[in-house]
This record gives sequence, structure tokens and C-alpha cells, in this order.
Amino acid sequence: MFKTILVPIDGSEHARKALAVACQLARQNDTTLHILHIPEELAHETTLVWGIGAVALEASREERERTGRQIVDRAAADARQQGATRVETLIGQGDPARTILSEARKSGADAIVMGSRGLSDLQGFVVGSVSHKVSHAAECTVITVR
Repeated sequence: MFKTILVPIDGSEHARKALAVACQLARQNDTTLHILHIPEELAHETTLVWGIGAVALEASREERERTGRQIVDRAAADARQQGATRVETLIGQGDPARTILSEARKSGADAIVMGSRGLSDLQGFVVGSVSHKVSHAAECTVITVR
């Protein structure tokens, strides 16, 4: 069904669930998963999944990028444990919604599988969530996981 799936992850539990759904789809069709992380400044200290721990509010860009590399590496290992055989990782920069859409086009993604909420829930209520923006602008299928 899908040959290429882009999975944007931010270290949230919703992203972990989205990765699990993407892995189910990938196992059925020998699909390539592109796992994307976009390091962002956070509005609050937050704890990440995959055993990575907390990211401080005042973390530098280098610290956020180092943490981002840990996130995609652990997510890739998790995807392989769940049966995905073709996994690629990416670290993006810029506005999350625009970067996700750009990477989807570059990779020729048939689908984007992402969490309905990320680490910046409060900001999403005020200016619109990343998943909402992506689902309305993407040229491919978007699966939003709650």
C-alpha cells in the first residue's frame, strides 16, 4: 500500500504511538520509514520517551540537536525491533510543519504518520497544531494517531 512513510517524532508519547502504527504498516508492505526529528526550543521543561529523560528549558541548540540524534537513533532501533527493515533517520531544521511537508516531498512519501499532539500542546491550542497544519497541506495521505 505505502512504499515510503515519513514519521515525524519529537520524543512525545504520541510520537511513539505514531511510530508503532507506521511500523505495522511497514511490516505489511516492505515499506521504507523515514524518521524525522526537528529540534525545537521548548516552552517548558519536558520529559522524553525512549528513556532519554528531560530536556531543560534553557538547553542550547547543540544540546537540543544532540538529544534529537538520540531520539531518532532510539526510535530507529525501536522500529527495527517492531519489524521495520528499511529505516532512515533525518534531523530537520525550521518550522516543524513546513519541514515535515518539505521532507515528505523530498522523500516521495506516500504517507505521513504522526501524533495528534506533541511536546508543545499549549502552543498548539493557540496557533494551531503541527498535525493540523500538515494534514491540511500535505500532498500525500496523513494518518494522525491519538
